[in-house]
Amino acid sequence: MTRAAIRPEMLRWARERAGIHDVGDMLGRFPKLNEWETGEAQPTLKQLEAFAQALHVPIGYLFLPEPPEEPLPIPDFRTHDGRAVRRASPDLLDMLYACQERQGWYRDFAAVVRMPEAAFVGSAAISDRPQDVAARMAETLGFNVAHRAACRTWEEALRLFIAQADAAGVLVMVSGVVLSNNRRTLDPEEFRGFALADRRAPLVFINGADTKSGQMFTLAHELAHLWLGSSAVSDASAAPPGGYRREEVWCNAVAAEMLVPLAALRPVIQPDEPLDQAMQRLARQFKVSTLVILRRLLDADVLDRPAFDRAWTEERARLRELARSGAGGGDFYRTTLSRVSRRFARALVESTLEGQTLYRDAFRMLGVKKTETFNNIGREVGVMG
Repeated sequence: MTRAAIRPEMLRWARERAGIHDVGDMLGRFPKLNEWETGEAQPTLKQLEAFAQALHVPIGYLFLPEPPEEPLPIPDFRTHDGRAVRRASPDLLDMLYACQERQGWYRDFAAVVRMPEAAFVGSAAISDRPQDVAARMAETLGFNVAHRAACRTWEEALRLFIAQADAAGVLVMVSGVVLSNNRRTLDPEEFRGFALADRRAPLVFINGADTKSGQMFTLAHELAHLWLGSSAVSDASAAPPGGYRREEVWCNAVAAEMLVPLAALRPVIQPDEPLDQAMQRLARQFKVSTLVILRRLLDADVLDRPAFDRAWTEERARLRELARSGAGGGDFYRTTLSRVSRRFARALVESTLEGQTLYRDAFRMLGVKKTETFNNIGREVGVMG
């Protein structure tokens, strides 16, 4: 039986890379993992393949003499308690690479069919006032506070916002899992979204495991990155400045102003209303999280900083529990389309039917396995009858 000659520290690295810090969590599947990690025994090649698959690590990495550097391919603006986040999980890396592949395909497609470039990408600068940029973004997207308030649910408001971004030329991809693997749930505590700036194929990815109201803010935040012409991984937060990089502070300010303009907020503030009631009422009206409302009440001088800090801490703890149950199922084809974006799916189906793209490649990028599923998606996006 062939044994895999690998260094024990590479097994420890792969386990910790996957966020598993206790060997005991894997002994049920790999009973000899302790011996493998101490060098007392070596796995067979078949066992090593299963180990690599379980931890979502390329098996070739395990044969290296030392752990490879795995820098994120785009700037990382995530912070935790004011400090930069060091390591990206395999889930985040795999989603980034998948979205980069989709973006590359769509960029080539857009060039071939001579699709106009998105002029708004890179049209803003950090020196611009967030209020001015938020107004330009709302105008480009047709984003209207009254239309959003008329939506019956957060989900309906989010769908409207995504459709507006799609119509403006943005590929908006929303998923709470890695590709179509429902066993690999994305963690909103690690990242809430990222932007891949490109004038032919601007792309925003939103972590669908977050709450719907949280996803609203993430989309606005990542769109602000596109307006700057910058790609970035974010943990988009409505928090005021403090521990965040300058670009993130600016994008947060733009997103907050776009979703809850102070000019629209001030007339609906009721001075004697208890804070918890005001947060819930205004969150429903503007279809944003209560954290965004708190931030805007601070900006409007309704709350002083000590009162804001107390309310923020309490509300953030409450919402963390809600976020854990934020990922949902729903209609299969609608879920599939939201994961890859309707705009991307429509272009990919058209190209495949015309023979420009292989079915094999289309299936992989859509995350489907059957021709029947592909055809149903084609009908869903209006390409096939």
